[in-house]
Amino acid sequence: MIRINLDRQLVEKKITSKSLSSQIGITQANLSILKTGKAKGIRFETLDKICQVLECQPGDILEYVDDLDDER
Repeated sequence: MIRINLDRQLVEKKITSKSLSSQIGITQANLSILKTGKAKGIRFETLDKICQVLECQPGDILEYVDDLDDER
């Protein structure tokens, strides 16, 4: 399972979702879908823009979590 840590990055960088969506050129609704983990995928172009704006690495936003760890 991939966990999305975008909210954490927004808080650390003191950037609102509205500001981020505007800067990377996606709607607030689509950003919300990504933040909640409901997105089926993310374009590398979008991930690149997010990382540029937040000055972070993809691994700061996306985290692999073993499904078995959640069941234990």
